[in-house]
Amino acid sequence: MTVQTKKQPQTEEKYEDNPTLTSLKHLDPTSVGIVIPKKVHFDEILTLESGQELNGFDLMIETYGQLNADKSNAILICHALSGSHHAAGYHNIDDKKAGWWDNFIGKGRAIDTSEFFVVCLNNIGSCYGSTGPTTINPDTGKPFGADFPMVTVKDWVMTQAMLADYFGIDVWHAVVGGSMGGMQALRWSIDFPNRLKKCVVIASTPKLSAQNIAFNEVARQSILSDPDFIGGFYLEKNKTPKRGLILARMVGHITYLTDEAMKVKFGRDLKTGKLKFNYDVDFEVESYLRYQGEQFSTRFDANSYLLMTKALDYFDPARGVVDNYENLSDHDALKHALAHTQCQFLVVSFTTDWRFAPERSQEIVNALISNAKPVSYININAPYGHDSFLFDIPLYRQAVFNFLLN
Repeated sequence: MTVQTKKQPQTEEKYEDNPTLTSLKHLDPTSVGIVIPKKVHFDEILTLESGQELNGFDLMIETYGQLNADKSNAILICHALSGSHHAAGYHNIDDKKAGWWDNFIGKGRAIDTSEFFVVCLNNIGSCYGSTGPTTINPDTGKPFGADFPMVTVKDWVMTQAMLADYFGIDVWHAVVGGSMGGMQALRWSIDFPNRLKKCVVIASTPKLSAQNIAFNEVARQSILSDPDFIGGFYLEKNKTPKRGLILARMVGHITYLTDEAMKVKFGRDLKTGKLKFNYDVDFEVESYLRYQGEQFSTRFDANSYLLMTKALDYFDPARGVVDNYENLSDHDALKHALAHTQCQFLVVSFTTDWRFAPERSQEIVNALISNAKPVSYININAPYGHDSFLFDIPLYRQAVFNFLLN
């Protein structure tokens, strides 16, 4: 299925190959180099799964590599909860921090930009340039804030299909995502089965467990109960629910790591070498969590965090797709949801990921096998917990590289 756009989307600057600044001394020669984000505007009304509408919207994107003549070498990267369009490379000569998946995207890397044209976007509802709670509501002239509509994984995939149309890409060579990005990749295989050849689902799940929903609710309540939240309209008052956002990130960050990883990294080491006998930082792990929370609160929007976690909670590829859904087992519901997929699948999990445990990835694999669909599965031994999907682990890297090229 091809999404038809009413008007040709507008871009802030003409698309051209991303330049690489080879004189940047700290730059690995396999890096995509200096990249320039682009904002693509769509004029048409977007009807969301909730029934609410956006009267036009923007998508912030980055691209790496070159699109071939028949537009058959394009790969879409879907980001996780707090991710962005900036997946690889650097934004300027003084930039010391590469994109969030830089170790995986580049010349000869797992997602090889000498072979593929790679597109990464920031989803609507986020806060890195795409239309979301921090952007101006044209009806009020003020930031959307809490008035921004609820969005779902299905909505994101719809906007991504519209972006594919903008590039003239009928079929993605692959759609790839980790964590929440893996949910988007899986949704692609269901909603647009003829528009992707390969689907890579990494450290993900067919739907959240009650425990995961509970973690998300604790994080949301920490934001909603912050006095500076002001019903979600804090930007109008030049406020931010900083304390709530810090707590939300601290809770989330704990679930991305493992007990063993925290033991190795921090143990029970004291920050100053002695106990303070107060409620200030005593242990190194406390200092680390506070630092992570503080940093996150300066770069992410609280309303976006609420929206993203709700989208995670709502994700269930079988609901609304499968008849008699309520009376089916989880396996049978997922099997029916994946029955019409046409692509090849690679599913990757990590041994120490307890947020989205390997058993959850195996549910996807079992449903695909039950449908006689082509699926490869690998469970990577890694000590980093859920965050393992961000690390350059040789077996993991090679598995993705091989799958995409073959």
